[in-house]
Amino acid sequence: MKALILITSLLAVAFATDNININNEDNTGTDVHQTVNIDNHDNVANVNQYNGWNSWDSMWDFNRGLFAVRLLSKKACVVSRINRNVAPNLERLSKVSQEKQKANAPPPPSMTYTVTKNRVRNVAQFGKHITALCKDIPTYHATEVQGAVLFSPLRGCSSISILRILGISLCGNIGC
Repeated sequence: MKALILITSLLAVAFATDNININNEDNTGTDVHQTVNIDNHDNVANVNQYNGWNSWDSMWDFNRGLFAVRLLSKKACVVSRINRNVAPNLERLSKVSQEKQKANAPPPPSMTYTVTKNRVRNVAQFGKHITALCKDIPTYHATEVQGAVLFSPLRGCSSISILRILGISLCGNIGC
């Protein structure tokens, strides 16, 4: 009986889901609300930012090594590979999302992606979680830009910030 209780307890921890709400003020003084939902069973995280026209939703599928961002202002979705050297894993995402922001914290690392002009024809190839996020809206693929970004002809960038731990710029003619 004790073994059954122990196994049940371990499974509950392994399949736990974290739901975290964070209220921040952005650099223009407006209220920004982010939610983080972590599903340890499926190894995915959903991060949403509610900020009027600048709102976005993202899905991080760590099993597939992909993330997707649905940009409200662009009425489009962007899918790319997770850079595991920079992006937080689920454990770190959960830990950082529950901590208070430190006033003197260094700026988060940032990554820049170039978005392709061609739409993705089959969103289902990215799995059920990203398909649910991007279904029925224009979806584009993006690749991370390495090296000297300042000298690249990147324009039309949309920036997102995952909590206070990662900044992402998606650049190109998204939704055009």
